[in-house]
Amino acid sequence: MIIAVDGPAASGKGTIARALAAYFGLPHLDTGLLYRAVGLTLKRAGGDPASEADAAAATGFADGVLADPELRTEATGALASRVSAHPAVRAALMARQRAFAHRPGGAVLDGRDIGTVIAPEADVKLYVTASPRVRAERRAVEMAGRGLIADVDAMEAEIRARDARDMGRDHAPLAQADDADLLDTSELSIDAAIQRAIALVEARVKRHHTE
Repeated sequence: MIIAVDGPAASGKGTIARALAAYFGLPHLDTGLLYRAVGLTLKRAGGDPASEADAAAATGFADGVLADPELRTEATGALASRVSAHPAVRAALMARQRAFAHRPGGAVLDGRDIGTVIAPEADVKLYVTASPRVRAERRAVEMAGRGLIADVDAMEAEIRARDARDMGRDHAPLAQADDADLLDTSELSIDAAIQRAIALVEARVKRHHTE
């Protein structure tokens, strides 16, 4: 079973995807980490995120980069959004993502184009979202947990700008697949969102079995 979980930054898709993987006993891939790794590798090489050639050169990162804590910073996330707009970068990472999705038994992948581009044949597709303000507040809480102070208004502005980049790019834009179930987590606790996601997956699986 392939489960595709898409959605914008800080919507809760990663938390939900990890929970679904644990619940259904499937491997999980946070595809956003791949783009963050490209962004971080490019930055350390002194490359220009606006240059497709520089960004494409950074796709050859070593697997060890995926464990680097700097991948989780807001700055790296912004770089990931910029380099992911380059078709050459997406093409370079596509094979890795598709191979993960089609491993025996299936997998859970979360990102921005899983259900539309990477695995359009996924058995279950979820589109997880939340209002920009709620997402900014969640990021601020995460940062506070790391001892950092966040300006929620500035965070919201950055999230809105990132959404615009992700949804407006020409190649593989962030979008809800036509056959994806929508899960808005704005008013849900983490546990409630996870339970709702599990229920949506089980309902979709049951539907497949009766068709």
